[in-house]
Amino acid sequence: MPLAVLDFGVSPFVANLTLLVVAAFLGYVVISKVPNTLHTPLMSGTNAIHGIVLLGGLIVLGLGEDLGALATVILLIAVVFGTINVIGGFLVTDRMLEMFKSRPKPAGDNTEDAR
Repeated sequence: MPLAVLDFGVSPFVANLTLLVVAAFLGYVVISKVPNTLHTPLMSGTNAIHGIVLLGGLIVLGLGEDLGALATVILLIAVVFGTINVIGGFLVTDRMLEMFKSRPKPAGDNTEDAR
């Protein structure tokens, strides 16, 4: 438990809830200021990090320790949503990268030869 929590007599629930709210706010502020040109690389990096977190969740589920019914259900829901997030993120990233690829010209398009 962090030392600041012990010194001020704050319950761990309140400390964790405060940390969650501050992290969500900071994440929103930082992400909202990212220019469009950096969105795709940032999204790819975030998906890679989330994949590591997902792997950690799967390892915890696979350990077979008795976490309790509620913790196991919450962890299972987190793994399912994390999987959806990673797969969806990579699909969106791939689609965005497709926009930057040059398309081949059709075979019958000879507009330059018509001069």
